[in-house]
Amino acid sequence: MIRIPFDQVQQMCRRVLESRNMSEEDALLCSRLIAQTSLEGVYTHGLNRFPWMIRKIDAGNMLVDKHAQKVGSFGVLERWDGMGGVGNLNAHTCMQRAIALAKEHTIGCVALKNTTHWMRPGTYGLMAAEAGCIGILWTNTMPLMPAWGATNATVGNNPLVLAIPNKDEPVLVDMAMSLFSYGKLETYAREERELPVPGGYDEQGNLTTDAKKIMEIRRPLPVGFWKGTSLALALDLIAAALSGGATTRRIGLEEGELEASQVFFAIDISAFPDRKQIEEEIAASLAQIKDSKREDPSVPIRFPGEKRLALRQENLELGIPVDERIWDEICSL
Repeated sequence: MIRIPFDQVQQMCRRVLESRNMSEEDALLCSRLIAQTSLEGVYTHGLNRFPWMIRKIDAGNMLVDKHAQKVGSFGVLERWDGMGGVGNLNAHTCMQRAIALAKEHTIGCVALKNTTHWMRPGTYGLMAAEAGCIGILWTNTMPLMPAWGATNATVGNNPLVLAIPNKDEPVLVDMAMSLFSYGKLETYAREERELPVPGGYDEQGNLTTDAKKIMEIRRPLPVGFWKGTSLALALDLIAAALSGGATTRRIGLEEGELEASQVFFAIDISAFPDRKQIEEEIAASLAQIKDSKREDPSVPIRFPGEKRLALRQENLELGIPVDERIWDEICSL
């Protein structure tokens, strides 16, 4: 691993994107979102995924000249079409719009169809929390998990984000429906490391810590066993219904993940008359969690998302940790 300054990371990504005919404005935002993802410690969905993103652009599967467009309005819910454009730009636009609707109506929802991989899901939850809103968002994916009791992948590994305002450190739950996200599995496989606990099954149907074997047959272990695949299916069907877009079944009929359906909810709590009481109760609840009796006295108890700011500061000071092979690949793009 090597460390690269944040500004250098952003500038390199911006150069590569502009070389693919992305506009200067879009390249600036897209590169910032990618660099900030790695800056805050989510390496799997930042720089690690950037070469994959460029391959999608080069193959014509992610269109740099297309942007999400509103195609329908139903009160506080709007439908948007991503037009096959760049996933993180589409998601940023739709979360911004959901927040604007929430500021006007308390609740806002944007359902997006026909979009591509949104990179780090938590980015858009943080947008809501930093605007004083609760954020609830998710996406469907190509088939990446079997239904419970099956062996062939028919269910999406559909990431879900819950973000809750909390002063400078929002609570951020950003989770795939499998115990390890595919990004994390890819990292373990690339670094030839064993998973810390079994994360899926091998060809013989045995639980394994070998990430490569799990990905080869698309059989990760769902969170909560059968509950995880049930939740994944529900998220898929709701996203497709609200957006008028593709389900995981339809996405799986084509090569690649080109027509994802996504949902962005924002709920504005800033105007509630008991906002101060809400904030105090959130703070008290988090303090109680942190004060829990520790299994290992040397390991602190953290609430979801708490480590983000500390990692951000460390990486600003020391540089963002990057696999040297990935950085060399990005520099050659």
